[in-house]
Amino acid sequence: MYLYRTRLGMKLIDYIGGKYKKTLKFFSYISIFCGYILMITMIYLLGRLVYIYVMNPEIVRAIKVPPLIPLIPYLPSLFKITFLPPFYFTYWIIAIAVIAIFHEFAHGILMKRYNIGIKSTGFGFLGPFLAAFVEQDEKEMKKASKFSQISVLSAGTFTNLILSIIFFLLLGLFFMGFYQESGALFNTYTMGAVSIANITSIGGISINNLNNSEILNVLENNNFPVSLKLENGESIDLIKITANEKNYYMNQEILENQLTNQDYVILYEDYSAINSGLKGAIISINGNEIKNYNQFVNVMKNYSPGDEVLIKTEYENSVYEYNINLSEDPNQKGKGIIGIGIINPEKTLAGKIFNFFNFFKEDATYYKPKFNSNLIIFIYNLLWWLAIINISVALVNMLPMGIFDGGRMFMLTIWGITKSEKFAILMYKIATYFILGIFAILMLTWFTAIF
Repeated sequence: MYLYRTRLGMKLIDYIGGKYKKTLKFFSYISIFCGYILMITMIYLLGRLVYIYVMNPEIVRAIKVPPLIPLIPYLPSLFKITFLPPFYFTYWIIAIAVIAIFHEFAHGILMKRYNIGIKSTGFGFLGPFLAAFVEQDEKEMKKASKFSQISVLSAGTFTNLILSIIFFLLLGLFFMGFYQESGALFNTYTMGAVSIANITSIGGISINNLNNSEILNVLENNNFPVSLKLENGESIDLIKITANEKNYYMNQEILENQLTNQDYVILYEDYSAINSGLKGAIISINGNEIKNYNQFVNVMKNYSPGDEVLIKTEYENSVYEYNINLSEDPNQKGKGIIGIGIINPEKTLAGKIFNFFNFFKEDATYYKPKFNSNLIIFIYNLLWWLAIINISVALVNMLPMGIFDGGRMFMLTIWGITKSEKFAILMYKIATYFILGIFAILMLTWFTAIF
């Protein structure tokens, strides 16, 4: 790495750190408080992650991404992750530069505020990658009060947190200004609960009077290749299941998971949507333009069971047409349905995070850029990644382990509480090795689940 030292950074640090001492002292308390909250949050999330990876291998196989992976471009495409936007090389360079420059200079400003010496500042270049550094006087840092040291350590993380909020707000404003409602979305076909005792055949094979383990043996010893494209464009294998003289469909792996611990299964109902392979965003019904999900619901009220409707959808910039015969809603007589639905993931932690970062979007509504799609999507995804990466860095940097600011902050906190430097250093080392052990368990369970 080529390091370029410059007085430009020092002048800015000296000016802000020297002129706004009272304001910075006030923000120190907020920064420290946020640092501890982020540390507690990260410990909780790490615990949740371990539980998920150990107890739910099917989720690990679905996510595919290793629990520990450096920030690299094209990550979603490398692991075929459909729930993340593209992460281009350009995003990578910009994100590293923004995070490093603001993070390091925040450290420097607080060092100046608390009279901790700074040896040098500048920028680092590794090929096209830009970073920043503030080289502190380590002896003066250790002589400073614990409050001063913790203030300096938490400043970088606090800045990343503020940047995440700023980029998140910019993301919402940008979206509201440059996107428009263009259709209705669905993420599942209509499903229903079926008692396992009522299932008479799976994939054409009779399973009358078989218990759960015997049905699992049938599934494991037979292949049922029925390819069908869902709304995300992926091909999945669905098995035809007969129960109560009705047909249902379900993915074999999901069906097997359900058979392990309950006396009923959730299956796709045999409606027109699944039979026709309906996919994409619904943009019109019999020529009636659909802008959002609520409009889709209102238009569907004009039709009855048995009616045939022409549905147009948009998927990957192509328009598809489907002639759908409406079925009757089993829960409401006289209401016609096509057999689709929405699963809201808000009850899960990931779902809550997803909904939080999409508060400016109407549920189940498809949006398109108002003009110049490629440019608008590029900027939107860049803002999204900047918001996500900044909050991720803020969280990870507060882990109480050796290589992060949170490690030294943790040690100083224990020292301040116990008044014993020796005990604080011991706890610091224990915490570091304990978290490293957790990382090893995570990687082992991921490798076992995937391979």
